[in-house]
Amino acid sequence: MQVSVDTRKLTSFALVAFILGGALGGVLWNMGGVYVPNSNLDAFFGNMNRFTSYDELKEYLTEYSSGYGGDYIRGFGFGDFIMPSLAADGSEVTIYYDTATEASQAAGSNDYSGTNIQVEGVDEADVVKTDGEYIYYAKGTKVVIIKAYPVEDAGIVKRLNFENTVSDLYVNGDRLVVFTSKDYYYYYYEVDDTESSGPQTTVTVYDITDPTDPQKIRELGMDGDYFNSRLIGDYLYYIITNQAYIDDEEIVPLPSIRENETWCNIEPTQIWYPNNTRGWMQYYTIASLDISDAESQLTTETFLLDSGYNLYVSPTNLYLTSNGWNSDTTITKIGIENGDITFKANGTVPGYVLNQFSMDEHDGYFRIATTSNDWRSGSNGNNVYVLDEDLEVVGELEDLAPGEEIYSARFMGSRCYLVTFKKIDPLFTIDLGDPENPTVLGKLKIPGFSDYLHPYDENTLIGIGKETEESEEGDFAWHQGVKISLFDVSDVENPREIAKIEIGDRGSDSPARYDHHAFLFSKARNLLVIPILEAGIDEDDFSGEVPDNFYGEYTYQGAYVFDISLEGIELRGQVTHLQDDELLKSGFWFESEYAVERSLYIEDNLYTMSQGMIKINNLETLEELSTIDLGE
Repeated sequence: MQVSVDTRKLTSFALVAFILGGALGGVLWNMGGVYVPNSNLDAFFGNMNRFTSYDELKEYLTEYSSGYGGDYIRGFGFGDFIMPSLAADGSEVTIYYDTATEASQAAGSNDYSGTNIQVEGVDEADVVKTDGEYIYYAKGTKVVIIKAYPVEDAGIVKRLNFENTVSDLYVNGDRLVVFTSKDYYYYYYEVDDTESSGPQTTVTVYDITDPTDPQKIRELGMDGDYFNSRLIGDYLYYIITNQAYIDDEEIVPLPSIRENETWCNIEPTQIWYPNNTRGWMQYYTIASLDISDAESQLTTETFLLDSGYNLYVSPTNLYLTSNGWNSDTTITKIGIENGDITFKANGTVPGYVLNQFSMDEHDGYFRIATTSNDWRSGSNGNNVYVLDEDLEVVGELEDLAPGEEIYSARFMGSRCYLVTFKKIDPLFTIDLGDPENPTVLGKLKIPGFSDYLHPYDENTLIGIGKETEESEEGDFAWHQGVKISLFDVSDVENPREIAKIEIGDRGSDSPARYDHHAFLFSKARNLLVIPILEAGIDEDDFSGEVPDNFYGEYTYQGAYVFDISLEGIELRGQVTHLQDDELLKSGFWFESEYAVERSLYIEDNLYTMSQGMIKINNLETLEELSTIDLGE
């Protein structure tokens, strides 16, 4: 929210109060208010119970708190607490390149790039969206709508203003979906029939048939923090989390739902919980909405689960992972089809999950890669598990690269690729063709590591990460510049790094390492674009060799445009939004509204976005064509 999460910085939960989860039942929105039906779902939730009364919920919180040494009293708040964008998906990727681009081209006449997603047909929210003619960009408490194509007509056509920060966007046909969040450092809920206080998430749906004059058609609010979301066809699925606690007056506050100005509490009798909870807990309210229908009902199901970290979504299933006290990962599988939300199964595997790309759904099986950590000995090991439709483990591969951790993972059909790291980068190729017998086929050990793996084609991977230098003083390595690699995995027993390029020295970084939405790739155009903050070291400042642990000074920030093919990787050029002296004033911490965070293309034009401006450059020559100031 990882969370968040952006979306998107992963923050620590240290001392988060034990948390509880959810309200269940399709929520029907009517003219007179909000109605939560009290349906009997015992048959659906074989290993889940529903509280029978407010007193039972309160007693559960009290006993759970004392049993684990926690404290539900008062409810601690941790400010801006955003889960990783987290975010996650699944199902077999049958096309291993340009997934988002090809999907977007089918929707319009222009050739343009869409959001970099994990699963074909499962859209992910981001701060920027385009339909090939207009760009929709989140900027603070505003959504800026820009006429983007053709270039001669480029300019701002509308600003939508909101009370709270815009965190995520979707564009689907003639619909724009906007997520906004109201954040608090301390979380207090005081709910009556008309309003709620505390962290709140609002979903607003606009008709953008005329992008210069969007019409608001829905506004839905929920108490709690925005966790993550997906858009499948016309159905929006999103997750809101809530704290469960007993306040100073010995009252258990309950989360609420709002449409327009009408609030409705989620009652204890709609709250379901599993029999095997073990860790810190939260309410997870999963909501679905048909955004194409202005009168559609909002459906919600709320689950009480261990605190979640990662989400993976296939076209038909949602997998939410959470960690218990013994570092195992609990997986909750929830069916999502045509707006319906149905609990399917729970499962557990050893270790913790890095991110959404450590999970995948393929031919009815769920595959997951984890790192186990024995807190007693401090030793690590890495694992791949295959689970059936009931989330029972049917195949396992354990203790890969002992002492290292998973830095990136990618599932592609019957294969899994893992990067682990401590001092060097082993890239493992793993065969999952026989679900009951996962097998390591080969591995490659090279300096550096990849934080993100992206399919170039079915036999080639792109890796984004860091170059490294092994330390002479200890069992670790010093991170250096941003490294882009091209891996040939056609000979699965002998994977090779066929090309690489390093940008900058120690201190250089790119958001594409930890946020795949900052990654723009087109195989057809031999194009790769990522934002990079480059740091450089002047070797003339040293009388001898430059120490491996020495940080460089910032020299550039912007979009780095690469030519990438099986022949290699070359820097085509750079596009920056910064003023000439802005880097010189930044010292050891760089922050600027003119830092490029995203890029996209429409036809032969490259669009780079920062909070301060949008630049349009020729995609081949990088000649600047236009600049759009996003200031007031």
